Amino acid sequence: MPSNGHSMHIGDVSKQTNLSVDAIRFYERNTLLPKPPRSAGHFRLYTDGDVTRLKFVRKMQSLGFSLREIRQILHLRENRLDACQEVSKLVKTKLEEVRVKIRDLRNLEQELARGLRKCNAEPKHRNGRTPRICPVLAVPDDKRSRECE
Repeated sequence: MPSNGHSMHIGDVSKQTNLSVDAIRFYERNTLLPKPPRSAGHFRLYTDGDVTRLKFVRKMQSLGFSLREIRQILHLRENRLDACQEVSKLVKTKLEEVRVKIRDLRNLEQELARGLRKCNAEPKHRNGRTPRICPVLAVPDDKRSRECE
């Protein structure tokens, strides 16, 4: 039972955390939230600490951490006072992953922009000729797609 004597049902926790009841149960099943005690009527009873923990889990997810990584961070958070070095390694790894994704997205953006330029240029190339296949839809080795470049 909570040390402050305050307990709440899952619906109240859902409102406070902006998580669905199913999401709360999911976190419980995946050991990101300890199994709460139950009332005489078999309702789960949560504490303010559980609400804080769920908000922390959501924050970590919003930063791109996986459930496994969050579990690891929670363990450090609850069991280690000197966890900064280990947390720093996790954050550095996540930051590098984000930088790789940004690089990949920039490449994707350039590729899409090239495709759009080809599509926009296609009507100019027609000049009364029979329409060709859309350059974006053409197979990359298809001569028809290179004619528009």
